[in-house]
Amino acid sequence: MTYILAIDQGTTSTRAIVFTTDPAGGVAARATAQEEFPQHYPASGWVEHDPADLWSTVVRTTRAAITRAGIETSEVAAIGITNQRETTLLWDRATGAPLHNAIVWQDRRTSDICGGLRDAGHEAMLTERTGLLIDPYFSGTKLKWLLDTIPGARARAEKGELAFGTVDAWLIWNLTGGRVHATDATNAARTLLYNIGNGGWDAEICGILGIPLALLPEVRDCAGDFGTTEPGLFGRAIPIRGVAGDQQAATVGQACFSPGMLKSTYGTGCFALLNTGRERVTSKHRLLTTIAYQLDGEPTYALEGSIFVAGAVVQWLRDGLGVIETSQSTQGLAEAADPGQDVVLVPAFTGLGAPYWRPDCRGAVFGLTRNSGPKELARAALESVGYQTRDLLEAMREDWGASGTEVLRVDGGMAANDWAMQFLADILGTEIDRPASTETTALGAAYLAALGAGVAPGPAEFQRGWALERRFEPTMGATERQSRYDRWQRAVAACLAV
Repeated sequence: MTYILAIDQGTTSTRAIVFTTDPAGGVAARATAQEEFPQHYPASGWVEHDPADLWSTVVRTTRAAITRAGIETSEVAAIGITNQRETTLLWDRATGAPLHNAIVWQDRRTSDICGGLRDAGHEAMLTERTGLLIDPYFSGTKLKWLLDTIPGARARAEKGELAFGTVDAWLIWNLTGGRVHATDATNAARTLLYNIGNGGWDAEICGILGIPLALLPEVRDCAGDFGTTEPGLFGRAIPIRGVAGDQQAATVGQACFSPGMLKSTYGTGCFALLNTGRERVTSKHRLLTTIAYQLDGEPTYALEGSIFVAGAVVQWLRDGLGVIETSQSTQGLAEAADPGQDVVLVPAFTGLGAPYWRPDCRGAVFGLTRNSGPKELARAALESVGYQTRDLLEAMREDWGASGTEVLRVDGGMAANDWAMQFLADILGTEIDRPASTETTALGAAYLAALGAGVAPGPAEFQRGWALERRFEPTMGATERQSRYDRWQRAVAACLAV
């Protein structure tokens, strides 16, 4: 039996999972360790992480997972890394010390920089080359802000004294003792600096943003060689052989290797990816064109729709309003909600993502009555995720065509909520497949590492091993489905108009 260790560095916690693999393509979790870390909000719309927290939680959870698996470090064939995307770090190459807190993907501080780029007429060129839109979400404007704000940073960067990276590159740098400064194609594709057509950092875009090329990491395949860990960290040097951003790793974990296959991950936000194969599909509905994965130097492309608030709306009910005790309680509350009340919640806490891309929009609740309470709010919160997913799927169907988008594979924490998944099937009018393993993000990283280490078969064999746990089929009538969705669209329009 072969062991692979997956590091899943997320927005609110870090996990390490030891997987077992077999020559037939089977990958199964054996032991897990998880640790949360603090979020920092220094100003309205700003979100930061302490880089030391990201690194220390990786070390502790990795050690704990190996111990819990009851194996020796020498038995781990490779490490795979998956990570929160777009989060931006800048550090000193000589000392490894960060120059600032990590600026998290949710952070909106660069809205004015983005506005300036749009006003200067750069968006069409940036979208054509990177597949992205100009938005504070992506790393490029975050890096510009750091270089503009930290005294002397740009001059030091031009001298080659500093290094930029998304979270994967920061972890690889630390795991290898500073020997490797690299990222993979999926994370590079989320920076607004990478040309996804020719597969390289774009010098013209970097010039517009004032970003020295000397800052940027080398870009490698997802199942590539990212060096080996420092022997002192875990008792021996372990090869790092797989890296992918979290949503792309989930696409791999869901075995969406064929064009037309679609997955949606429900975590803090929601991210739907549609595999478009070797074809770069340009969206007419403000979806993103991105790299799903890259193997043997060949990128596979995807259309992506991003929802900023999915599971976070349930966290808001629990931690912000205090109207529920646990996230799991939303299923029972939604089932018991008054069917005669039509409460609609638009959770635009940090703006609206695809297909609207309005960072200035804010949330609202519509249809409240004197009898509205926690049950109705819980139902509206879960429904909001289904409505937002339909927004994405409608756009994908028009950009790609309906063929191949009739079954949606789901994963993430909210995928365990039967009521939410049934509503999702109802409001989409499509079948929802929940896999036997919902640890698809870490699973994808583990598979890529196993593939890179030569201990796993190719994607076709892995795809045949995907297993269904439950299929949710639509039961809502077409008239009711459209009536409900029309009400949602009116609510969104009202939020956009304010």
